[in-house]
Amino acid sequence: MKGRQILLDHLGNREAAALMVDGKLDDLLIDADVPRPGTIYRAVALRPVKGQGGMFFSTPDGDAFLRQVRGISPGAEKLVQVTGYAEPGKAIPVTDRILFKSRYAIVTPDAPGLNISRRIRNDDRRDALLVIARDTMGDSDMGLILRSSCLEAPDDEIAEDIHAMAGFATQVMADSGTGAETLAEGDGPHALAWRDWTDPAEVVTDAGCFASHGVLDALEALKSAEAPLPGGGTLFIEPTRALVAVDVNTGADTSLAAGLKANLATARELPRQLRLRGLGGQITLDVAPMPKKERRTFENALRGVLRADGIDTVLAGWTPLGHYELQRKRARIPTIDLLP
Repeated sequence: MKGRQILLDHLGNREAAALMVDGKLDDLLIDADVPRPGTIYRAVALRPVKGQGGMFFSTPDGDAFLRQVRGISPGAEKLVQVTGYAEPGKAIPVTDRILFKSRYAIVTPDAPGLNISRRIRNDDRRDALLVIARDTMGDSDMGLILRSSCLEAPDDEIAEDIHAMAGFATQVMADSGTGAETLAEGDGPHALAWRDWTDPAEVVTDAGCFASHGVLDALEALKSAEAPLPGGGTLFIEPTRALVAVDVNTGADTSLAAGLKANLATARELPRQLRLRGLGGQITLDVAPMPKKERRTFENALRGVLRADGIDTVLAGWTPLGHYELQRKRARIPTIDLLP
């Protein structure tokens, strides 16, 4: 089926959302039994970790770790926000730079100023959005970022979204309670789908739509380490405790350009596979053999796809053994751990 579809369903008792593009699973969100990214706590400082330049905090969901924090004594209280998922046995990663993110607006309490997404290049539209932002924010001392989804959105919906998020941010930031407490829950899969999958799409909410639209078949394929590449090559994606190992194979192609073709196909496919599998951390690619002069072509292709991926990924570069390394934010729980 051509076009985009957003499917909202459940896997067992877990809320889940799937994005299908031209009949192919492109993204997947599954709820987990751990604190969601975006959750805001009033946390209580425990002890500093001088060697790591951070501090542990107590929250209702367990210990959290805040990096690069100074001047806080044990027992002090601070508002923090969950930034991702913790590795097994480690503290919840949090930040003290709180963001209130919605479909059209991001309210930034600690960063004043009105900003428009750089992806919106039309000067007339930027000027119109700035007027909406000024009128809606009024004399608030909080900052605002209008997202790229504002480009073609109705002005009244944008203003309503800004008003709602600014009001919610004001309420949370005015907290005067004491002790460790959850002040706001992070968005679940259905809310995240509405918030982040903003391109035009058909939305399907029927119970069982994962089965009727091929999502369950795609999930079954994710249980295998092997993923096919266009042109006959294959990827083998295998998470270990230390890192995610990715092996690139050319398949039956024995031509001189086989290695480059398989590696370019990997650059286009790997971000999707990592999203669907919920994998992050250190990622090491054992690429197919290719001349060193072609490395720049591979890097540029991978960088271009990652730019549109939405999950922070650092291209660390080549190792002496010819492997290519990435460092990717742990934005999701491994999918294999959440499947029924």
